[in-house]
Amino acid sequence: MSIKHGLLALLVHGPLYGARLRAEFEHQTGGTWPLNIGQVYTTLARLERDGLVEHLDEPDEEGRHPYRLTDPGRHVVEAWWSTPVERDSAPRSELAIKLALAVTVPGVDVAAVVQTQRAATLGQLQDLTRLKRQRSDSDVLAWSLVLEHLIFSAEAEIRWLDHIEATLSRHRSASSPGSQRVVQPTQLENAR
Repeated sequence: MSIKHGLLALLVHGPLYGARLRAEFEHQTGGTWPLNIGQVYTTLARLERDGLVEHLDEPDEEGRHPYRLTDPGRHVVEAWWSTPVERDSAPRSELAIKLALAVTVPGVDVAAVVQTQRAATLGQLQDLTRLKRQRSDSDVLAWSLVLEHLIFSAEAEIRWLDHIEATLSRHRSASSPGSQRVVQPTQLENAR
C-alpha cells in the first residue's frame, strides 16, 4: 500500500490536517506502518500538486488548515478499492534471499539459520496471538484485520521454514557422505 492511497482513503471521511491524518492512519492500522510526519506532509504536497487534495484556506476550530479530498482524488480512491493489490513478481524477501545464499556458501549451517528464524517468528506469532486475545470488542475492525494478516503471515512463514528443513533433510540423505555438492534452485523447486 502506498501512503498516498492511505491518506486519500482517510480523507473520504472529511477534511483533516496532517498530524490528524498521521494519527488516524496509525490508529486504523494498529501502528504496523508508523508514519513520519514529514512523510505525511510531503505526500500531501504531492497530492495537492496533482489536484487530488486541496488545502483549505479556512482554518478549523484550533487554527489548523486541513486538507480536503477533491473529485479527482475521490476517483483515485474508488479506483484503488476496485483494483487488486499485485503480488511482487520478483521475490525480494530478505529471508528467501538469505536462505538461497546460505545453501550455496560453504560452511554455513543452514539448519541453524532456519532454526534461528523459526524461533524469532514463533516469538512474533506468540506476541501477535497474545494481542489478539487482549483485543476487546470495541477495538477497531481495521486493526483486527491487520493483526490477523500478521498472524497468518507468521504461520505461513513457519510452514515454509518447515518445508525448507524437509527439503534440506531429503537433500542430505540423497547426497553421498562427504559430498560438497551445492543445492541448485531447480533442485529445491523439484523437491516440492
